[in-house]
Amino acid sequence: MNDDLRAHLEFFAELGVEGIRREPDWRERTGRRRATLEPEASTELDEPAGPARTRPPEPVEPVEPAEPVHAVQIFASQAEALEALRVEIGPDCRRCKLHTLGRTKVVFGVGNPNADLMFVGEGPGADEDIQGEPFVGRAGQLLTKIIEAIGMKRSDVYIANVIKCRPPGNRNPEPDEVEQCEPFLFRQVDMVKPKVIVALGKFAAQSLLKTSDPITRLRGREYRFRSAILMPTFHPAYLLRNPSSKREVWEDMKKVRALLTQSADE
Repeated sequence: MNDDLRAHLEFFAELGVEGIRREPDWRERTGRRRATLEPEASTELDEPAGPARTRPPEPVEPVEPAEPVHAVQIFASQAEALEALRVEIGPDCRRCKLHTLGRTKVVFGVGNPNADLMFVGEGPGADEDIQGEPFVGRAGQLLTKIIEAIGMKRSDVYIANVIKCRPPGNRNPEPDEVEQCEPFLFRQVDMVKPKVIVALGKFAAQSLLKTSDPITRLRGREYRFRSAILMPTFHPAYLLRNPSSKREVWEDMKKVRALLTQSADE
């Protein structure tokens, strides 16, 4: 073997070639060995040359907007909180249709903002609509006497109504009117934090208790309402027409006085 051939074979040996033989079976074994060493050919069709393909972006799940953050206003006193609510309602509230039906004034509420006892009526009458204060007519004068009968003054209690505008002809408030106005009454209750609430008359009692039971069944009984005890009784206007029912109201008010005395001792 000459030097050139030897060098040639050494070169191929460095490349991994074991040698060259003429036998056909050697060529078959060599082919099978290469097949095991080479990766399988892709079955996919080759794509034409062109710009590199980019992978489509993954779909992004929509993000729900965060709940708006509302500043919580802190008040120094119940009186300040009630005044802020009065301003929020405004002197010419237009949240329901009553402002188009002859209402003169918005009747907010009156009395001691720190009262232990709160009275809730149905809605303003003619006198209240003129003066802008609840229970100032004949029924209001009788309510003042009822308050004094249990050893309190009108200025000791807080007085409000389910709705704050007079319905035409003193009719009962309609559901859409109550829906708009009742939340303001609830806020008044939460601000005053009375220990006892007296619901005056059928409409106020049924509205607060969400019941259709008659006032004759509701009156004189204690109910839990928000953080207070609710006691329904007859409306003073009813007593003006039915003086004989004053005794029943007096019995109810004696229970109210006892509840207030009990809460004061606790």
